[in-house]
Amino acid sequence: MDEIKKLTILHSNDMHGDFLPSDKDGVETGGLSRLSGYINQTRQERKNVLYMIAGDMFKGSIIDSEFRGISTIDMVSNLRPDVATIGNHEVDYGIGHLLFLEKCAKFPIVNANLFVTMNNQRLFTPYVNLSIDGMRILVIGILTSEVLDATKLDKPVGTYVDVKEAAREVGIICDNYRTVNTDMTVLLTHIGIENDVKLAELLNPSWGVDMIIGGHSHTFMEKPEIVNNVPIVQAGTGTGVIGRIEVQYDTVARKIVDFQYRLVPVNENTAPKDEAMESLITNYRSQTEVKYKRVVTRWARKLTHPCREQETEMGNLYADAMQWESSFDIMLMGSGSIRKKEMGPVIEYKDMLENTPYDDCIWMLTVTGEQWRRMIKHIMRDDAWKGETEFYQFSKGVKIVYNRTTRELLELKWQGQEVTDDMLLKIALQNFHYESFDKFLGVPLEEVKKNMRPRVVATSLNNIVEEFFMTHEGLDARVEGRITLID
Repeated sequence: MDEIKKLTILHSNDMHGDFLPSDKDGVETGGLSRLSGYINQTRQERKNVLYMIAGDMFKGSIIDSEFRGISTIDMVSNLRPDVATIGNHEVDYGIGHLLFLEKCAKFPIVNANLFVTMNNQRLFTPYVNLSIDGMRILVIGILTSEVLDATKLDKPVGTYVDVKEAAREVGIICDNYRTVNTDMTVLLTHIGIENDVKLAELLNPSWGVDMIIGGHSHTFMEKPEIVNNVPIVQAGTGTGVIGRIEVQYDTVARKIVDFQYRLVPVNENTAPKDEAMESLITNYRSQTEVKYKRVVTRWARKLTHPCREQETEMGNLYADAMQWESSFDIMLMGSGSIRKKEMGPVIEYKDMLENTPYDDCIWMLTVTGEQWRRMIKHIMRDDAWKGETEFYQFSKGVKIVYNRTTRELLELKWQGQEVTDDMLLKIALQNFHYESFDKFLGVPLEEVKKNMRPRVVATSLNNIVEEFFMTHEGLDARVEGRITLID
C-alpha cells in the first residue's frame, strides 16, 4: 500500500441557477456544461477526485423557478457530486418541497443542524462517509442561521443559529461517528466566511476537523484562511470558477502532510463542454424561452448593481418603481433582492424575473423620525460591510450621510428637510424583511405597530415591476447621493 496518497477535492457554492455561459472579455465563461466538462476532465486526469457543493444551488434562473428546483436537481445530478449541503435558498420553495427534491437527487445531501423542534429529529442525514482509494472521508453539513428567516411559516422547523451551538453539533457528530477508520473530516458549510472563522476557532482539535469548505458570503478566495490549524476555502459564486484542493495524505502517520488550494476559472480555455449536459440544458431552456423570451421594455442604457452595500443604479430604479403611484413615502428595497450585477438595455421577461426572483408582498408601516433614525443606524452597522446582513436601496427623497470610521449618522433628510423625531414617515418593504423586521432594522415591530397597523399594499413585487417597465420606455437611473458613505 502506498504510504502517501493524493486526493483532489473540487468544490462549488452559491451557483444560484447560473446554468448558462456568459461573455467575459470575449471569452465564454461559466455555465453548467463547461463546469461539468472541467469536473469530468479532472476525473480523467486524476486518480482520486471528489466534488462537493456547499449550498445555494437554487434561485436566480428562470429554468430553476419555472420547474421549482426539479430542473436544478436534475442538472446538478449530472455533475455527479459526491455530496452537497443545503443553503438558505434551498428552502425558498418550502421545507416540504425541499424534502421532495432531496428524493429526486442522485447524490447525498447532508445537514446536521436543521431540526423538527417538537421531537428534536433531524430533517436530513447529518453526515456522509465517502470512501476513495482506501481513504475514508467524513463530511458534515452545517447551515446558516438565515434559514430561520426563510422558514417562519414552518413553525416546527428550527436550527441552531448560534455558532457555538453549531460547533457543539460538530462535536456530537465527530464523537459519535468519527472512528479510527476515518482519515479526514470535512465541514461543508453555508454560513459565510466570517462565521466559518468563528466556527473554526471553536473546534476542539480532538474532533479531527481537517478543513472547512464554505459558502453563503460569495467570497472568492485565492488562498485558504488558516484558523486553529483548519484551512477554510470558498469559491465565490456562480459557475465561472471552481475551487480545487490538492491533498497528500500519509496513510502510516494517518494525517494530511500537504494541502494546496487554488481557484480555477471555468471558461473555454480551461474546460471543454460536456455535450450531454449541454443537451439537457437546451431541453429545459427551450421549454422556458417560449414563455419568457418576450421584450418587456428598453432602458436608456445598461444599468448596474455591482455591490449590495452601496447605492446603485438598479437599486434606485427598482426602489423608485415600487414607490411609483404608491400610498407610501419611502421604499426600502432589499439590495439582495436584486440579483444581477448589470442588465439592459433590452429587458426580456426572463431578465425581469431572474433579477427579482423573490416575488413577495409589500407591507406598509408608519415610523416616527426617531425610529427611522434608529433603523438607518442599524442598517449601517459594522456587519453591513462584511456582507453578513441586509442592506437597502432607498426611493427618491431620501438622503443619508454616514461616517463608517466614526460610526456617525451625519445627515438624514427626507425631501430636503432634516428628519425630526416627531416626523411621521410611511415606509414599505418586502414580506421577507417585514417578517425579520426586528433583526434587519433594529427597531421592535411591536413598537412600530403602535403608530399604525401595518397592511399589505401589494400582493406581488413583480406585478408592480412589470407594469412600471411596460409603461415606461427608456428608463434610466443614476447614483445620485441618496446614500453617501464616508471612510
